[in-house]
Amino acid sequence: MKQNIKLTIQDLALLGLLTATLTVGKAALAFIPNVEVVSLLIIVYSLVFGPKVLFSVFAFVLLEVFQYGLGIWTVMYLYIWPLLSLLTLLFRNIVHPLFWSIFSGLFGFLFGALCTIPYLFIGGPAMMLTWWLSGLPWDITHGLSNFFICLILFIPLRALLKKLKRLSPSCL
Repeated sequence: MKQNIKLTIQDLALLGLLTATLTVGKAALAFIPNVEVVSLLIIVYSLVFGPKVLFSVFAFVLLEVFQYGLGIWTVMYLYIWPLLSLLTLLFRNIVHPLFWSIFSGLFGFLFGALCTIPYLFIGGPAMMLTWWLSGLPWDITHGLSNFFICLILFIPLRALLKKLKRLSPSCL
């Protein structure tokens, strides 16, 4: 079944703000290796605003390319961040914050494994495995930080965004 996606001016403004907070959130913690709020933000945005958040996810990746240039990481970001949003939408009926903290932590831990996919095509399974194993300490940091950031911020952030959505029901 074909479904039309209609974006209002309010939607575009909100998507712009969501994109900006993803970009600023990433930059704010860039000085701490593998600690980020992008995962949490994409999870909460997807839960509160639904599939249209994918526009913000792709706009975030585009802004990252403008800031840092093209690289192999660009390909990774083009499937990793949308995958997080889509998986979140798949489990959107689960409301318990501990589930989302574990989910975010697992995503952080698996981030490096997901990043190895292009290396399978570049250098084969050996390169893919070597690249993943060399990054495991960073993935552990990423997973643990994602878990605790989500555990602390998920409830207040989701409540705030739900309240803002109620105040402007015409958005998304």
